[in-house]
Amino acid sequence: MNIVIRNTSTKPIYEQICTQIKQAIMEGTVKEGDALPSMRFLAKELKVSVITTKRAYEELEREGFISTVPGKGCFVAPQNVNLLRETQIREIEKHLEAAIDLARQTGVTQIELSEMLILLFEEET
Repeated sequence: MNIVIRNTSTKPIYEQICTQIKQAIMEGTVKEGDALPSMRFLAKELKVSVITTKRAYEELEREGFISTVPGKGCFVAPQNVNLLRETQIREIEKHLEAAIDLARQTGVTQIELSEMLILLFEEET
């Protein structure tokens, strides 16, 4: 698994780690039962604090993406990828609805909003 941390990103480092691990799970790059790197190893590889990797793993476990086996490590939890994707799509829709409401309140047109979305989406890739 290849995790890339961007210091220029507005997202906190733990969130960048979570996002990339979730993406790997959703894409099938890592599969159910696969072991994740230890928190210490990942922290060393990414040159970040162990507290940061611990927070990322705790968040992933809370969301049901991984499970921790004491003394053995963290593993990809069994899950329904389609259900997870659908849940995430609903969350995206909520955020977009809020953005649309704010755009309407401030007089931003649909074209302007679409252009913003395209620019922001390309910025992260």
